[in-house]
Amino acid sequence: MTAMTDDTTHAHAHAHAPPPAHAAQPAAQAHGQQHPIKLYLLVWTLLFVLSACSYLVDYFDFHGLLRWTLIIVFMMLKAGLIVAVFMHMAWERLALVVAILTPPLAVLVLMAMMAWEGDYTNYLRVFFFGA
Repeated sequence: MTAMTDDTTHAHAHAHAPPPAHAAQPAAQAHGQQHPIKLYLLVWTLLFVLSACSYLVDYFDFHGLLRWTLIIVFMMLKAGLIVAVFMHMAWERLALVVAILTPPLAVLVLMAMMAWEGDYTNYLRVFFFGA
């Protein structure tokens, strides 16, 4: 019985032994996740192109809803790229991403509701009290 217990204990100890030295992770991965420089250069190029497109909206003298839609779309795309790549949000856990991005999205929804309410109030004043 003693020999069997010793064999079981010995096998159990090897099951939790550290991995061999050749299976160790590189030193760069041990300190943090490294991303290729190509990714950052690609994002930088995309940011440059989106900024140029935003400038072209003014250059071609767009007006009205089209102008503001294009400016906001380019702005949101640039902000999304910056948050996802340069702030490393693309590699975070979903709970952290939700915790960080939910408050600004809630503020945007509340701003849209206030803008709608302001238009409605203005409409009622013009309707009842005249121009």
